[in-house]
Amino acid sequence: MAELGKIVKKVRSKNAGPFWLTIDIFCNSKSDYQHICSHLKTQQIAAVFSLDITTIKRFNIASLNVVKFSFPRPFVQGSIHDPDMHGASWAALLAEVEIDDLAGGN
Repeated sequence: MAELGKIVKKVRSKNAGPFWLTIDIFCNSKSDYQHICSHLKTQQIAAVFSLDITTIKRFNIASLNVVKFSFPRPFVQGSIHDPDMHGASWAALLAEVEIDDLAGGN
């Protein structure tokens, strides 16, 4: 097992408007992308962020070697209860998720 953030090029999160967040996982190669697609489950994302799995949208973008997850923000961007106005800290949590290591490692 390995932390996701250590086996991909980058994990980035940001706002997708005031009501949604998006997390992008940039893979190093086509084979890494395929590995992430098959080993990173949407259920893991739901568990990490305490989300209902039906609220998560997953986009596997093969042409860019990117896996993207979008989901509703727990608080509207900029509201008094919003702890992360730019949505940038969510990536750190996902980067720590353990998945099966890539064959041969990176």
